[in-house]
Amino acid sequence: MVAGMWIRSTMTYRSSFVMTLCASFAVTFFDFVVILLMFGQVDGLGGYGFGEVAFLYGAAGTSFGLADLALGSLQRMGGRVRDGTLDTLLVRPAPVLAQLAGDRFALRRLGRVLQGLFVLVWGLALVEVDWTALKVLLVPVMVVSGAVIFGAVIVLGAALQFWAQDASEVSNAFTYGGNTLLGYPPTIFAKELVRGVVYVVPLAFVNWLPALYVLDRDPPAGAPAWAGLLSPLVAVGCCVVAGAAWRRGLRAYRSTGS
Repeated sequence: MVAGMWIRSTMTYRSSFVMTLCASFAVTFFDFVVILLMFGQVDGLGGYGFGEVAFLYGAAGTSFGLADLALGSLQRMGGRVRDGTLDTLLVRPAPVLAQLAGDRFALRRLGRVLQGLFVLVWGLALVEVDWTALKVLLVPVMVVSGAVIFGAVIVLGAALQFWAQDASEVSNAFTYGGNTLLGYPPTIFAKELVRGVVYVVPLAFVNWLPALYVLDRDPPAGAPAWAGLLSPLVAVGCCVVAGAAWRRGLRAYRSTGS
């Protein structure tokens, strides 16, 4: 309901919305320009061709874009806790998380989704894959599961701000930073970092493990090949953890008294 209000407000000035959408698309595409320039000088990156890297980048970018579109407003959680404006949401007959997600809903973030989807389709057109029904199904499942995993990380970061009101950068390190990390092959990173992304903070299930299953490549950090099929289960697990942290944070919240 709140998000719908902001969408209607945005669409009142459609020309402005189109320009900001195009600007968002262009700005995020500059990140991929770095990869384009890189492949202008080399034939491969960590043993991966341009199409494979584009596939990884596009899958991660689309998933993160969807999560950011739905939950990006939670980045202002720390400010609401500090100034006490969270109190007004607590007295309304609607879930606080839904109200926060819908507040100042920025439809312009759709540009990031479109940019990631564009690169994903480009990469799929270039890679040579022995397609099966399972692999075809795994591509959209990977994108949706990845969005849920990123969304859970965003909620977890918002929950952390009940105790540390200036911790938004910690969440950004795992969301924006994770999106950048996953846009490149795992073979170019230190083994310890890759193990952490696979076994500790399971961002590898956003795209690395399922995408490498599609590409018939060995998964990183000694993970089994079938691990790429577990993204939906990992997404559910991340939601359970994030939900528990959010409920605990909400119960621990103390108003500023203002």
